[in-house]
Amino acid sequence: MKVLLVDDHALFAKSLSIALCDFPEIEQFSSTKDIQHLEELIAGELPDILLIDINLGGLTNEDGLMLTKHLLEHFPEQKIVILSGYNLPVYRKEAKRVGAKGFISKDVEPDELLHILLMVNDGATHFPREEVFIEDLTEGEKKVLELVATGAKRKDIAEQLFISERTVSNHLQHIFEKLQVGSTIEAVTKAIQLGYIAPI
Repeated sequence: MKVLLVDDHALFAKSLSIALCDFPEIEQFSSTKDIQHLEELIAGELPDILLIDINLGGLTNEDGLMLTKHLLEHFPEQKIVILSGYNLPVYRKEAKRVGAKGFISKDVEPDELLHILLMVNDGATHFPREEVFIEDLTEGEKKVLELVATGAKRKDIAEQLFISERTVSNHLQHIFEKLQVGSTIEAVTKAIQLGYIAPI
């Protein structure tokens, strides 16, 4: 099995290479930071599985999920598995939606990683089961929540988003109901845990 890793952390790439080279099932493991020539590399190496980190740092203006969607338009048969240091429900759901075959947390043990890669290579998918079902927040609700997280008051939020304070209040009420919380602090904390807004 040939595996190609797309990650901006050289140390992680090296660690993964060392961990996987002990397994005879891994015929070839390579890594790249070169997003610009990634399509040429895929066409040349023909990896069985492409491992892509969600957070690609300054390598590209796309995150790993957007990159996955883009690559699958050009290589629809390519098996892509998303890697992330943040094992969040929103990321897992989005990975599935864009067409990835799996989602793996970066703290996975090497033998478990190999097991998942072999399963995906054989045609299976791997997405950890959701512990809780949370109704999706709308784009408007996410924007309100992001501004609440910065400490902005309802009046300021209304001005910034060009909506009325009443609409801001309605958004917050819906957010509280969907996240099953009773305060803005709880809402922000839970939204960070679920991946709706970036950790502050």
